[in-house]
Order: sequence, then structure tokens, then C-alpha cells
Amino acid sequence: MATTIHPTAIVENGAQLADGVSVDAYAYVGKLASIGAESRVCHHATVDGRTHVGERNVIHPYAYVGAQTHDLKYVGGIPGLKIGDGNVFREFCTIHCATSEENETVVGSKNVFLAYAHVAHDCIVGNHVIMSSQAALGGHVVLHDFTNIGWSAGIHQFCKVGKYSMVGAASKATRDVPPYMLADGNPARVRSPNFVNLQRHDFSNKSVVQIKKIFKIFYLSGLNRTQAAEKMDAEDVDPIFRAEFLNFIGDSTRGFA
Repeated sequence: MATTIHPTAIVENGAQLADGVSVDAYAYVGKLASIGAESRVCHHATVDGRTHVGERNVIHPYAYVGAQTHDLKYVGGIPGLKIGDGNVFREFCTIHCATSEENETVVGSKNVFLAYAHVAHDCIVGNHVIMSSQAALGGHVVLHDFTNIGWSAGIHQFCKVGKYSMVGAASKATRDVPPYMLADGNPARVRSPNFVNLQRHDFSNKSVVQIKKIFKIFYLSGLNRTQAAEKMDAEDVDPIFRAEFLNFIGDSTRGFA
């Protein structure tokens, strides 16, 4: 497939466009950007900074991918942004480069970022993530695979959101959200397992029962963390789910919801 650049688009010298890339009217691609095969930069969209965009990404009108960090600690240099394959960045999304030159903001593959979603500097976003409109990640946030961030939710700097979990609409997450859980409110608190996401991804009834058991032990039993871990052993919680949950909260630096 041929690469196509609309006559009104600006593609700076040095930008690298693979086969099949299309750059539409009034779009801008900076000199340090590289864009993978069959990706599209729609009209009035921007790809700037030391940004690598993988294959088959679609960057919708007025999105700004590769913006300079908002971090006041930025002292110059050319920090990076690395994006995988098959992502969708809808209107007015902003995806920022890292703060320090030796670092990169990282976005995985097959994610969807709806209108006005914001990914700040030094974030790590996994795969199959959905960020709804106006959702925002502070700096250094980590989203694991298959997470869902609801409309207008805000994730505090350095927080982690575990796989298959969700932060509900208009919530403020100031602590880590463990895997498989649904957190909601201001501040966000874990309310239940994330049943909808588990069903969408074909978790067996047996697996859902195990996740419900973890939720009840940790959030409804009144036990502290050590006691809850011991109770999981006593009740023969599936060792895989047990290890994932305990490893996640054991690695938490902000505490968990």
C-alpha cells in the first residue's frame, strides 16, 4: 500500500512513515516521529515528539499524540513515547511523552481512548484497555491489561490499576485498584468484583466464584491483610488468583483501595 500525505498536511523532514500510512488534511507529524504501517493520522491531528507509533493505529481529529510533559520537573531533552499496534485515539485525546530524556511513556496494543482522554507523562498502559471520555491518568500511572477507566474518572499519580478491573465514572482513584475488582466513588473504593468485564472475557463460573471469594475475604470479612491471606489458604482459594492478588497488593506503594 502506498503512503498518502494530503497536500495541506505538514510532515517534517526526518519523520518516518511506513507503507500504507495516511496523513490527512491539516495534520502535523513532527521530525522525530515514526509511524507504523497502515496507521492513519486524521485531519487536524498531531503526532509530535520522539514518538513511535506502531501499526494500524488511528489518530482521530484534534488528538495530540506525543505532547510535551506537563511535569514541572522537565528540564529539557527529548523524552519519548512508545505506542503499540491497533490503538484508537479519538477526538482531542492527549498522550504525553515522558519527563526525563532516558524514559518513555508506554502505550500497548488494541486500546481505545475516547474523546478528551488524557495519558500523562511516564504512564504505562497495557493492552486491551478502554479509557472513556474525559478520563485522565496522572503521571507514572500503570494500567494493566483489560482495564476499564470510566467517564471522567481521575487516577492519581503513581497509582496502579490491576488487570480486568474498572474505575467507575466520575471516580477519583487515589490508591491502587487490585485486579478483577470494580472501584467507584470519591475517593474510589472497591465495591465488588468486576463481573461485567469477567463475563465479557469468558471467565468460567468456577473462576468467577474464586474471585468472589477473594473479594469477600478481603473486603467483607473485617480481617487485616495477613489474616485475609491466611483465610484464603484455609478456604483453598485458587493459587493462581491468590498469587496475582497478593503480589499486586504486596507491590503497592500507595496502598490499595
